[in-house]
Amino acid sequence: MDAIDRRILAELQRDGRLSLTELAERVQLSMSPTHRRLRALEESGAITGYRAVIDPDAVGLGFTALVFVTMEQTDRSTVPAFDAAVAEIPEVIQALRLFGDPDYLLRVAVRDLPAYQRLWDEKLSALPGTRRVASTLVMKTIVDDRPLPL
Repeated sequence: MDAIDRRILAELQRDGRLSLTELAERVQLSMSPTHRRLRALEESGAITGYRAVIDPDAVGLGFTALVFVTMEQTDRSTVPAFDAAVAEIPEVIQALRLFGDPDYLLRVAVRDLPAYQRLWDEKLSALPGTRRVASTLVMKTIVDDRPLPL
C-alpha cells in the first residue's frame, strides 16, 4: 500500500459516496488507475464495505450502555458459544474480546432505560459461560466512528 492508496482510503472514509470521478480528482489520478486501485483495495480486504452513518437519536436509539463481561471460563467451547450468542443480539452494536479482566466489552444501543432493563433480563444475563456482567451508562459521546488516522 502506497501513499496514493492511503489517500484513496482517507477520502473514502470522509465520504464513502464519492463518485469515481470525484475520487480521482481528489487523489489527483485519472479514472482508470483510480478504479484499478479502488478494486485492489476492495479485493485485498482493506475496504470491508460501505455504509451510512446514522444518528442514534434520530432513530430513537440514543441510550447507550457499555457492558463488561467476565467469563467463568474461556475454553474452546465456551468462547465460541458466547461469541455466537452475542452476535445474535441486534442491540449489541460493538463487541470486543479483551486481554485481562473483563474478558469482553459490549456497546449496546437501545431506546431507553426500560428497554435496557429488558435486554439485560432477557439476553445479557443469559449469555453462556459468564461469571459476571456489569454495565455503565454513557453520559455523552465525545468521539464516535472516527476515521482511521491514515
